[in-house]
Amino acid sequence: MMSSALSTMIASLVLDLLVTGIVVRAVYYRVYLHRDYVFTYLLLNLVTFSLAVLLSSVPIELGFALGLFGVFGILRYRTEAIQVRDLTYLFVVIGIALLNALASGVSLVELLVLNGAIVAMVSILEIAPFSGREETRRILYDRLHLLGPDSSAVLLADLRARTHLPVERVEVGNVDLLRDSAQITVFYRARKSS
Repeated sequence: MMSSALSTMIASLVLDLLVTGIVVRAVYYRVYLHRDYVFTYLLLNLVTFSLAVLLSSVPIELGFALGLFGVFGILRYRTEAIQVRDLTYLFVVIGIALLNALASGVSLVELLVLNGAIVAMVSILEIAPFSGREETRRILYDRLHLLGPDSSAVLLADLRARTHLPVERVEVGNVDLLRDSAQITVFYRARKSS
């Protein structure tokens, strides 16, 4: 027969994985289609939940607990820059794990309401008309004469024609005069997913 503490931990784990699965698979993946981040978010959530459960039995100071959250929160992958929305989802899955792992003294109904509120807010913010997701692409651009401020309209028209993207704005990065090219980042509105 299972002990009360073990059954509570298993119920919290099931709730945590269910809520994280909804946020990551039903909302995030449906909108962004980044399979690698689904893997990362689910495993990071599970590891955070496990650490929080194990550390909850050890008496620690609030500052240490917040520091642990901060270490996970500022996690950066050195291979590529993480977008702001992806970083936000990272905070959400860590928060869900901590909420469900450390919710001692909270009733199941309260926990369900809090988890439901998180899922509802993420869903509403993703489908709201004001959420206007902006995507970026880095491009090696070869027409340096169009990078001046007086030819921005021509630059945007050229980028739209050559990339077939609805480019709205551009940021110029490194300019290589020897190769007659520049690294630029184009910004465009994300298309609505079906």
